[in-house]
Parts: sequence; C-alpha cells; structure tokens
Amino acid sequence: MNLLEGIDQSLVDWVIIPALIFLARICDVTLGTLRIVFISKGDKAIAPLLGFLEVLIWLIAITQVMENLSNVASYFAWAGGFATGNFLGLRIEQKLALGQVVVRVITVDSADKLVDRLKGRGYRLTCVDARGTRGKVNLLFMIVKRKKLDEVIGIIRSFNPQAFYSIEDVRSVSEVDLAESAPESQNSLRRLIPLRKGK
Repeated sequence: MNLLEGIDQSLVDWVIIPALIFLARICDVTLGTLRIVFISKGDKAIAPLLGFLEVLIWLIAITQVMENLSNVASYFAWAGGFATGNFLGLRIEQKLALGQVVVRVITVDSADKLVDRLKGRGYRLTCVDARGTRGKVNLLFMIVKRKKLDEVIGIIRSFNPQAFYSIEDVRSVSEVDLAESAPESQNSLRRLIPLRKGK
C-alpha cells in the first residue's frame, strides 16, 4: 500500500518528497562527519557502523532524487540537507568533545602563578624557559581532555589575558607511568603525559 496514496500529487512532489530528501541528507552527512571524527581517533567499532548507516541513508535519498529529476525542489532539498548536515555534524562533534588535545602556552610574564593554579586543578604540564623574537618567554605544554579545554583556557585567560596559546588534536597518549625516583629529565616528561586513571 502506498503511504502517500490519497494525498494531492503536487503536494507530494513539491513538499513531501523534497522534505524527505532534505531530512535524509541531514542524517547521512551528519553521520559522515561523525564517522570521519571517529576514524581520526582510531575507533574501529563505531566508524564502520556509522559508515554503513550513512551509505544506506544516502542510497535512499539519491533514489528519490533520480526518480524526480524534473523536480527542482529535490535539488534544493539535496543541497540544503548537505549544508545543514555539515553544520549539525560539527556541532554534535563539538558537544561530544572526544579525545585529547595538546595545549601550548607562550607568555612573557612570569608563569609561576599560572603553573601553580593549573597544577592545583590536577593538570600535568611542562614549563620551559625559551626565547622569542622580543626576548625571554615561558613555554608551557599540557595534554588535556577536550571536555576540560574550556576550563583550561579560562584559567589561562584569567591569569594572563595576553598569553598566546595554540591547540592541536592528539590521536593517542602514552599510558606508561614513570617511577617517582626517575631522573629530572624523565620527571619533566611525566608531567607532560597525563595518565588514564580508569576505563
């Protein structure tokens, strides 16, 4: 039985089918964006499942477009769904805040208070004296979970609004714990590498 039977054909062609194409494109592009994120994180379970669903929905959507080639509304629905799916996928990825990032901070002012505050909040970091184009600077390295990134940036800005910082994604982090009696060079490495407390 045709679910659209009894409905005005013009309504079906110009409203219902384009709306379904639009929604299908939102779903498959959103899943595609998330799939790429999980691939970049090395996830071997979720990425293939998202890929399966993405292609399945895409096939349904493209079938409807091919069956309605004379319907211009289908083209706009396809393009609009693609754009909206990209936006929605990125928003969901930001909300999930998966993985870890490395934060590098460069500050001309003394970083002692900033280091103490970050350490007091449980963050591990390495502080290095360096030289920039305008003289001596302090260089801080941290690896933090993306879910904690806003808190870290807030602490940095509250102590030194003029500090320069950069953020990059980290695919994996060593889980090796170093002994307390390790040499100072190794202790510096330990402060840089956070340990995963539990699964």
